[in-house]
Amino acid sequence: MDDITVYAYADGPLGEMLLTGRLSAGGRAVLRSLSLPEQKGAVVVGDGWVRDQGAFDGVVRQLAEYFGGRRERFDVELDAGAGTEFQRRVWAALEEIPYGTTVSYGEIGRRVGTGGAGVRAVGTAIGRNPLLVVRPCHRVIGADGSLRGYAAGPARKRSLLGLEGALA
Repeated sequence: MDDITVYAYADGPLGEMLLTGRLSAGGRAVLRSLSLPEQKGAVVVGDGWVRDQGAFDGVVRQLAEYFGGRRERFDVELDAGAGTEFQRRVWAALEEIPYGTTVSYGEIGRRVGTGGAGVRAVGTAIGRNPLLVVRPCHRVIGADGSLRGYAAGPARKRSLLGLEGALA
């Protein structure tokens, strides 16, 4: 089952989201990506992929709870095989940013040990986050408080931060 990619769609206030993954032994999806419409680098359905809406029921439910203001953290199995070792360190740092708060790219750099010179590399790693919304890269902002660098666009970043009460 590991070699078959499954996918499903979920509606939300940011548009129709594409969820992709593989099936676990129990038939539930191990989430590999969550893409938003018109996102830079968005995943597209590939040949041989299988649509399995039911495999993503838990993820879809948690997304609805999040967008409804009833969930602050996601509890889904993520595909740990994606990305480089550095990207995985950055992505792990994203998962530690509390709901309703923001941190700067420089702070993420400090957390992963790159210092000031590594801010660009941190930004690139964040930009390659395949799990928008679930892995909260929208909580990373510029040192000056600007809402920069979101693959799905600044309006969606503002919307997510507004939902979480993180905007002044």
